[in-house]
Amino acid sequence: MKNTRRSLLLLLLTGLLAPGVAAPSVAVARPGGAYPATAPPAAFRPAADDIRAGIAAVPGMRVIKENTAPAGYRSFALAYRQPVDHRHPGKGSFEQRLSLLHRSTARPMVLYTNGYDLTYQDPAFRAEPTRIVDGNQISVEQRYFGTSRPRPTDWSKLDIRQAAGDHHRLIRALKTLYRAAWISTGGSKGGMATVYHRRFYPHDVAGSVAYSAPNNTDDRDDTAEDRFLRRVGSPACRSALTAVQRAMLGARRAEMAGRLTRWAAGHGYTFRTIGSADRVLELTVLQLPMVFWMQKEAADGCGGIPRPSADGEALYAWFEGVTRLPAYTDRHLAPVTASYYQLGTQLGFVSLASPHLAGMLRHPGIQEMRTYVPRSIPLRFQPDAMPDIDRWVRQHGSELLFVYGENDPARAEPFRTGQGSRDAHVYLAPRTSHLASIGKLAPRDRARATAALRRWAAVDSPPAS
Repeated sequence: MKNTRRSLLLLLLTGLLAPGVAAPSVAVARPGGAYPATAPPAAFRPAADDIRAGIAAVPGMRVIKENTAPAGYRSFALAYRQPVDHRHPGKGSFEQRLSLLHRSTARPMVLYTNGYDLTYQDPAFRAEPTRIVDGNQISVEQRYFGTSRPRPTDWSKLDIRQAAGDHHRLIRALKTLYRAAWISTGGSKGGMATVYHRRFYPHDVAGSVAYSAPNNTDDRDDTAEDRFLRRVGSPACRSALTAVQRAMLGARRAEMAGRLTRWAAGHGYTFRTIGSADRVLELTVLQLPMVFWMQKEAADGCGGIPRPSADGEALYAWFEGVTRLPAYTDRHLAPVTASYYQLGTQLGFVSLASPHLAGMLRHPGIQEMRTYVPRSIPLRFQPDAMPDIDRWVRQHGSELLFVYGENDPARAEPFRTGQGSRDAHVYLAPRTSHLASIGKLAPRDRARATAALRRWAAVDSPPAS
């Protein structure tokens, strides 16, 4: 299960930040006007030992349980009622799942999102900015993921502005308790969501850190990714990947598709959404270089690439280990349909060029997002959504940190600062994959990024141990 989710997150440019996958349960939408005010009329100031009562007093907030917490913290599982449509809040609501790490109402608060659900996130997990500023942390499950899914499910209400509205409304509610500086952060798809929230509500937080966040401004043009993959790593490593691709869609195709078919049957898996084992094989082979480099550092892993003539079991095992083939089965696609919906309507995704596979491809358009989304769900791409975000970052973005890994394909189309950007910075972690961090930056960049984050959070001292 955990390895499967890792593959899904890689394919969705999300980073290996929240392993695991589970079928989503749903929250029932409530008709007309049954959702609470954004914040209580007056600030609640709980005693140091009464934070649970203070949280429960926030209108719309429900304390589900208290979890085991790291030293110096208390950990709560929460649910907060949100409108399905922030433009028409009387037309139904749902409960958004949250996880709170409480340290002190006097410390900064970090809003963290992994861009998905919270099912497998450790309640004790602290994001890097939380550790740097020694702060509280509220982890947010994205709308339509995990248990934070309205029913009936109106897919038109899953967009970046509605999700930003969720974050905005939650921040307004909790600022009555947590009055120190707020910081927002996330990795990959969570990093993207962090930027989108800032675009629509730029003053909600004092600063934001977005890790490994791609910036696909033109979904029709993926040449930047193609160029990146032609240059990353060593020529020998790239050639070895190409040789495996050609073998698996050439002389070894029937053998590999047969292994995949038998494996799926043995586990009770089906490929109804994508269509067949052969379609899954072609899709995963096409995306192999991107997924490989999202996981690997500069020289790590290249020596393990098998030769095209390798034993069938060894070749298949290596390929499954890189691509995590269970991620393409119906059982594991269903819980993340919302991810592919977002990619197919606003965020965009990569269709890699494959001239080296000429004459071997059987399924035109297999890399499009419609491949992953059931036909009953409409997909209509909105080409203006990402250019709008990009313009805001370059013309108005402020107090932003973007951190990328040198060898990560996500940086082929990165966020960039512009003449209108203020106190906004882009850093590159050398010899790093999709798991970039401030801690992996070169010493001078690490010091600058850390100083900016602490300045925004209004803290001067290093974090407590």
